[in-house]
Amino acid sequence: MTSTLRPTMTTEAVKRPGRWLALGVLVLAVLLVAVDATVLGLATPYISEDLKPSGTQLLWIGDVYSFVIAGLLVSMGSLGDRIGRKRILLIGATAFGAISVFNAYATTPEMMIVARALLGVAGATLMPATLALIRNLFHDPRERSLAVGIWGATASAGTAVGPIVGGFLLEHFWWGSVFLINLPVMVVLVLVGIKLLPESRTANPGPWDLVSVVLSLVGMIGVVYAIKEAATHGFAWSTLAAGLLGAAALHGFVRRQLTLPVPLLDMRLFRNRGFSGAVLADLLTILGLSGLVFFLSQYLQLVQGRRPFEAGLAELPAAIGAVVAGLIAGRVARRFSVRGVVAGGLAAIGSALAALTVLDQSTGYPLLGTALLVVGVGAGFSFTVTADVILSSVPKEHAGSASAVSETAYELGAALGIAALGSIVTGVYRDFTGPAGTPAAAHESLGGAVEAAAGMPAHSAAAMLDAARTSFVDGLALAAGVGAAVLLAAAVAAWFLLRNQKLEGGAQKHP
Repeated sequence: MTSTLRPTMTTEAVKRPGRWLALGVLVLAVLLVAVDATVLGLATPYISEDLKPSGTQLLWIGDVYSFVIAGLLVSMGSLGDRIGRKRILLIGATAFGAISVFNAYATTPEMMIVARALLGVAGATLMPATLALIRNLFHDPRERSLAVGIWGATASAGTAVGPIVGGFLLEHFWWGSVFLINLPVMVVLVLVGIKLLPESRTANPGPWDLVSVVLSLVGMIGVVYAIKEAATHGFAWSTLAAGLLGAAALHGFVRRQLTLPVPLLDMRLFRNRGFSGAVLADLLTILGLSGLVFFLSQYLQLVQGRRPFEAGLAELPAAIGAVVAGLIAGRVARRFSVRGVVAGGLAAIGSALAALTVLDQSTGYPLLGTALLVVGVGAGFSFTVTADVILSSVPKEHAGSASAVSETAYELGAALGIAALGSIVTGVYRDFTGPAGTPAAAHESLGGAVEAAAGMPAHSAAAMLDAARTSFVDGLALAAGVGAAVLLAAAVAAWFLLRNQKLEGGAQKHP
């Protein structure tokens, strides 16, 4: 790579004594996204009661954010490489806070879906920029491993802070308040970030190819939408058409990147086995986890009758495990091996999910809490090390694109997981047999059943709720089993693809 492609201000950024304070600003952005993702699941029963979405609309509220963000991450990562990663981070954070207000005051399911989609546009600017700035702030491999560990630990801490703060707000205010907690974080991020963050961009990056942007967006949304619809409603001509359109757009995107002098995404990155293996591991991990996580808050509240704040506390072991594991992951990977830590972490998550296949309405907390702790530890080890591998596998000038690929895998996995595993839960749930007089709305979602029970005679309501909860738990257990199989397969893939991969020695040569 020629010297003209070195990112500007890299040397100055490395020598800045404030680089750890700058990292503090970056992790605020991560906290913003993590908190938003977790409070949605907690608020879902209240959104269902107030906005009365259908089962399909509820899934869209859950996954449209991931659809949009998955389609735009590569484009936004590349845009940050061009116009400045600090600039796009601060613009995105401002937009994220403003659109959170739109989410808070949505009055219909359709408005909520649009608000979540717009939030995805803003969110697509945040995560690639944070990882890319870490790559440019920390050139020492061990410092970078610690910085990535702190970055990942903050994301995990956000998953703990979100449910607890969100649970408190839901018990004292209306559901929209959980989105307004983004505002103070955004204000601090922008004001402090202006002062502390160094600008970082690629010199002479070439134009931002709008055709590639459109192909990437259409391709991602088309393919994921088709998978979601096929999983929920079976195959139809419209579903097939969306899938074919998405596949054709992605094919066109790849071909265009191979011919452009300066592509939006350098496809040669995937020739690096460590890079490809880490990206695949992330995608499969989130795919196996996300559907279960999306419905876990509903299980804790609507099946076991926990208050929102209590449900938030119940999910705390996962975050604690992830924070602790994330902070030591780099050291452990150097002491043992990258593939051992990643594959072991994924196998641990798979085993914990397998244990959740025995869930029923009265499952005690010791089993659930232990499983969540193991999930957190496994995720903390695997995600931190794969992020480090991805960043160290590419030259600095590709940091934005590489980070975007990593986050695309994460968000695509989340969208596919909610679509596939969420559809399993919903499909099993809808088939429950209630007493005579059970309204159709009760079959749409468990939240709908709880609401419908309020207008039924006490005996019929109790029988209907018991049948609905049993069916919901059966679907959740089946989704946990599928997730376990996906995670164990990911562990095997990581073991082979990350062979001989090491964290020592810093950045590897570009293939």
